[in-house]
Amino acid sequence: MRVAVSSFLGTAIEYYDFLLYSTMAALVFGSLFFPESGSGGVATIAAFGTLAAGYVARPIGGLLFGHYGDRLGRKRTLVASMMLMGVASTLIGVLPGYDSIGIAAPALLILLRTVQGIAVGGEYGGAALMIIEHAGARRRGSWVGIMQMGSSIGSLAATGAIALVTLLPEDDFESWGWRIPFMVSAALLIIGLYVRLSVTESPIFKEAEAKERQQSAHSVPALEILKNQKKPLILACAVGIGPFALTALISSYMIAYGTEVGFSRSEVIQAMLMVNIMSTFTIPAFSALSDFAGRKPVVVSGAVGAVLWAWPMYAMAGSGSVWMLTVGMMIGQVVQNLMYSPLASMFSEMFSTEVRYTGVSMGYQMASLLGAGFTPMLAATLVLATGGSSLPLILIMVTAACVTLVALTMLREPRGVDLVGSISPTK
Repeated sequence: MRVAVSSFLGTAIEYYDFLLYSTMAALVFGSLFFPESGSGGVATIAAFGTLAAGYVARPIGGLLFGHYGDRLGRKRTLVASMMLMGVASTLIGVLPGYDSIGIAAPALLILLRTVQGIAVGGEYGGAALMIIEHAGARRRGSWVGIMQMGSSIGSLAATGAIALVTLLPEDDFESWGWRIPFMVSAALLIIGLYVRLSVTESPIFKEAEAKERQQSAHSVPALEILKNQKKPLILACAVGIGPFALTALISSYMIAYGTEVGFSRSEVIQAMLMVNIMSTFTIPAFSALSDFAGRKPVVVSGAVGAVLWAWPMYAMAGSGSVWMLTVGMMIGQVVQNLMYSPLASMFSEMFSTEVRYTGVSMGYQMASLLGAGFTPMLAATLVLATGGSSLPLILIMVTAACVTLVALTMLREPRGVDLVGSISPTK
């Protein structure tokens, strides 16, 4: 239980910091760091460009922390990733704007966002493995659901913090109020480190460590994957594209789109709060469901749901009704959760122990880059180019879900495989 709590808290803190940036990019970063970009729409696109920098850095973090996690252990790298994220987020909270230091402001913002991306790139794989390598084969999904619930709690905390500071007068919010949620990261870092330092190393890693040192002390996990486990890596990446694209559309981009179609900023944030509250329950439930129904059937149901729900969701978003917007987003989040919840267990069951941290991290973070990294910027650009049409958003959602479906047809059901033995998840 202590391992599960540690992974939950670590994931919640990391995603609080990472998703806090996503929302602030839509609210304030355009005018604060890119005032010379011209119109509000162009400034927002520029701000979403810095958001993409974090996603570009996530595979780098997955590769870096995955390498040392497979060589030195899961626990050490998880402590390092948490420290990196906490420091970067706190520094964003004290970063001067363009009016104060000129071009250095957006340059430093991009640098700190890149550090955030590297940190979160190392978090997911290690946090998942710390639970999965402690859990029994039949309950991996149930236990890892606790860790994955941290992503929704982190998002909920970030949205709640933003909801509070947006109650400030507009001038106060844009000058200093937006900084407060980032400053909270320093306190969260202390709490997270205290809990994370108290857990023990993964028993499966300990078992494999001595053998690995004797047989391949100088091996590089990433090269081993590219040589012998390349297909699982490609499939893991492809399976994750659908849920990450939907996350970007609902979480990162919906504030910008919602305000463009007539909703107030607070109305969209309130809808997002409801979405995140719901995810707190659905993510662990769907992750546990994958222990009984299988990883593939749960993900398939979410991908099919995304294809079917794409047009209705944006029709409801464009209705002018806050209630319709909220319900549309909530149903969209349900299908996203169906695709997302089994991923940690599925990916962990696709790679052998000596390269598992690297494989899970690279697959997950490459999926996040391709599925979510450029989606908000692409969506903002296409909507601006089409005069506010939701059709590009529908096409992005459907295409990403179809990529997930195609990848699943080439994957064997991985549920319950022996994590110590030989793993062959592809057809």
